[in-house]
Amino acid sequence: MVQPSKTKSGSPPSDAPVSGRAWLMLALATVGFAVNFWAWALLSPLGPRFQDSLDLTSFEQSLLVAVPVVVGSLGRIPVGALTDRFGGRLMFPAVSLATVVPVLYLGLIGHSSLTALLIGGFFLGIGGTAFAVGVPFVSAWFPPERRGLAIGVFGAGMGGTAISALTTVKLADASSMETPFLITAAGLAVYAVAAVLLMRDAPGRTVPSEPLVRRLAGTMKLGITWQASGLYAVAFGGYVAFSVYLPTYLKTGYGLTQADAANRMAGFVLLAVAMRPMGGWLSDRLGPVRVLAGSLAVVVAGALVQSFTPPLAPVGTVAFLAMAAALGAGSGATFALVAQLTPAGQVGSVTGIVGAAGGLGGFLPPLVMGSLYGVYGTYAAGLVLLAIVSAAALAYTLTGVRAAAEGDKPRPHT
Repeated sequence: MVQPSKTKSGSPPSDAPVSGRAWLMLALATVGFAVNFWAWALLSPLGPRFQDSLDLTSFEQSLLVAVPVVVGSLGRIPVGALTDRFGGRLMFPAVSLATVVPVLYLGLIGHSSLTALLIGGFFLGIGGTAFAVGVPFVSAWFPPERRGLAIGVFGAGMGGTAISALTTVKLADASSMETPFLITAAGLAVYAVAAVLLMRDAPGRTVPSEPLVRRLAGTMKLGITWQASGLYAVAFGGYVAFSVYLPTYLKTGYGLTQADAANRMAGFVLLAVAMRPMGGWLSDRLGPVRVLAGSLAVVVAGALVQSFTPPLAPVGTVAFLAMAAALGAGSGATFALVAQLTPAGQVGSVTGIVGAAGGLGGFLPPLVMGSLYGVYGTYAAGLVLLAIVSAAALAYTLTGVRAAAEGDKPRPHT
């Protein structure tokens, strides 16, 4: 079993040596995560355009951008377990090549109707499973004292959504609707080849021998599985929800142009991405519970402020950027907790379930926001709900999660 690092008690971590090969593997995994997330997020920036061209309702547009999220989330459960068994060297190129197919479909023939878009979006969700490949792959290369930072750096690959936000609309405007999809497909293919040639699984990697179903059943009995799932559903779920719905929110709530809204969403994403490694680094030194508590408190405050729809400059901008930083740091801290408390041979399985919870946490808010806006003509109620959920997660962090991290109760559920 992986022993918790000394950081649980707040003492400085040891300077455990890390090989150059480990840092190279981390870089390759991070690039793979970014490229797959770039593909996973292709539909979000184009949501307002599809709404206009296909005459979609607010709920239909929300469903369009949410489908890849839920598929990518649920798919992490089997992909994480398969990574425990077969390793990241095989799974990274496999996931990347599988994602090429829906990307090409959407770019070439799948954007002419809502049904076609939903079919393509369903399979586009494969790209979102890359997260469950990278966490166990990276974790195996680093000692416990460095895993918070390493997994935080890997998590910065979620910035692939920012690449999509910054380039998709511009490429479609400058050339054609097919262009951003063709470029992304090429990026996925190039990365898959590079991964086959350069990636290696960590020496001495723990390979489970139990059948998949039995391993998943054992994972469901671990306390860390459920604790981290709840926290990640709020932290990463909030990030995903904003990254896919913020362009629509800003366009509808503040009258911004599609391009301006996409650029502001990219700023939100970039800050969250930058703060994810910081959340892991701080967790190595202060403990993940403290970092999570601080992050969730900021989200509560930011959501309450934004529920009043204040002027975008400066109050709204500050509220959104504060939430972006907190959600990024909280996501990094959650997986620092996973790395500390999860047995080595089950990191992939736990990551799959926790990652699924995070993605599902991002699936519901866009649907709720779209539905509430359709009924009330305001997003206030949705943001108040975010504040309430974050406050509940904060209370749980300071009670149940803190007790588990300090060893005051057994990890497995009974």
